[in-house]
Amino acid sequence: MRPLTISDSTSVVGLQQEIQRSEESRYDHRLHGVLLVAQGMTCPEVARLLGDAARSVEYWVHRYEQQGLAGLAEGERTGRPGRLSQKQVKEINRVLRARPSDAGMQVNLWDGKTLSAWIAKTYGIPLGVRQCQRLFRQLEFRLRKPRPVLAKGDPARQKAHKKNSAS
Repeated sequence: MRPLTISDSTSVVGLQQEIQRSEESRYDHRLHGVLLVAQGMTCPEVARLLGDAARSVEYWVHRYEQQGLAGLAEGERTGRPGRLSQKQVKEINRVLRARPSDAGMQVNLWDGKTLSAWIAKTYGIPLGVRQCQRLFRQLEFRLRKPRPVLAKGDPARQKAHKKNSAS
């Protein structure tokens, strides 16, 4: 019997992305890696076969030996720590509920640029405009843009200007 192949090289990338998509599929992927090592393959061989780093496979095996199946589950990903403390975020939330002029800013409405300047002035922390916009959403703050006020016309001049006026 002739061996099967997949001719479309982009489908391999799609399959790898599908494995990375959910916690369950990543768990299954690690489980398969540990199973292959348990059946006698080396970590570099398993890594080549699964498309991962050999060191990753070694981590999976060590975590499995120490914690069992729970060691292969998706762990907590802390990410980069925030620049602002919780106390500072609460203060920003309070300040956003008031007018910018109350906080010493020379504008009428809060926006990303204004908040960024206020945080830099108050806390000495440089925060980008985009990050400040994310902070608005996080604090459930809705940006309200002013509606333009149209000038009211003088009724006497309008009447005089009308083509079909009674005068």
